[in-house]
Amino acid sequence: MGVMNRFMNFMGLQEEEEIVERGPLPVDEEEFEALNQEPRKNQRNNVVSIHSQKNVKVILQEPRSYDEAQEIADHLRSHRTVVVNLQRVRNDQALRIIDFLSGTVYALSGSISKIGGNIFLCTPDTVEIQGNISEILAEDLRQ
Repeated sequence: MGVMNRFMNFMGLQEEEEIVERGPLPVDEEEFEALNQEPRKNQRNNVVSIHSQKNVKVILQEPRSYDEAQEIADHLRSHRTVVVNLQRVRNDQALRIIDFLSGTVYALSGSISKIGGNIFLCTPDTVEIQGNISEILAEDLRQ
């Protein structure tokens, strides 16, 4: 009986279970050896990844100041993807936020990508980004 069951019994929230001891079941030795030596052909692997059952969230953030960068980093630490819109922040504040988020993403083995004018996609290590946006490449070549 586990600790939780004992506690529940003590508090009177659960009735004690009666333990019945049974002797070993008679087993035919030939049948026992056959079961242990032959792999079961119809046996399926019932292992399910617990990570595939989580709800995936994408967070949209539009910070107004550098102080909100930590909130974005907390989302990344919780393995959530964050889209950061820096269009309403002064350029010096936007640079500070991107520097902070770049360090956070690096520490978490994630990635950060520019997906538009002052819009960035920050992902934890559990999310892979593929492809690029050609408009961004054209802007970078012009500068």
